[in-house]
Amino acid sequence: MKAAVIVFPGSNCDRDMAVALEQAGADVSMVWHKDAELPSGVDVVAVPGGFSFGDYLRCGAIAAQSPVSAALKDHVNRGGYALGVCNGFQVLCETGLLPGVLMRNAGLKFVCKSVDLTVASSDSAFTRGYNAGDTISVPVAHHDGNYVADETLLAKLRDEDRIAFTYNDNPNGSSADIAGVLSDNRRVLGMMPHPERCVDAGHGGTDGQAMFRALMGELVSA
Repeated sequence: MKAAVIVFPGSNCDRDMAVALEQAGADVSMVWHKDAELPSGVDVVAVPGGFSFGDYLRCGAIAAQSPVSAALKDHVNRGGYALGVCNGFQVLCETGLLPGVLMRNAGLKFVCKSVDLTVASSDSAFTRGYNAGDTISVPVAHHDGNYVADETLLAKLRDEDRIAFTYNDNPNGSSADIAGVLSDNRRVLGMMPHPERCVDAGHGGTDGQAMFRALMGELVSA
């Protein structure tokens, strides 16, 4: 299984993401944002957290215009898998690969702590390692993690079972407590919490392991 981790100026979770994918069995390549193509044969593209381009304009807005983002969209449009975490979630929304928008936290403060999430859907390559209704603990670290969606979009996400995770104690004001959403073909996941930061017991928890193992298992079976 081949994975690519995109690196933008200001990315700071790219190595964490690469390690999490490698531990799950992926052959990982780091891809610079100015590259116009992804490595041949890539199965999943990860867009990591951080502060791409210093979060100028809107978080993820400049990154969405980088040459590699066009390759990312082509990859997804061909049915490829993609995972965006924190700033990566913002980038996926800014490219239009996921619906909704990430805004300033309701409390207007940077939030950095572990939070409890409920697995809202286990019907995806990313979440099959959990059962719907499970509670997992995952770190968050963001200033613009407030997922905003209108009632029409929220109804669509609920009806199509595309809400992947919800916050048990919403730290940022996200609509319907949403912490992560899936694309309409369920092959793209965007989430604000950092599963790549909880794959090693030495970091305080391992609840993220199941996500990366499930994803690799899906790619193997495919």
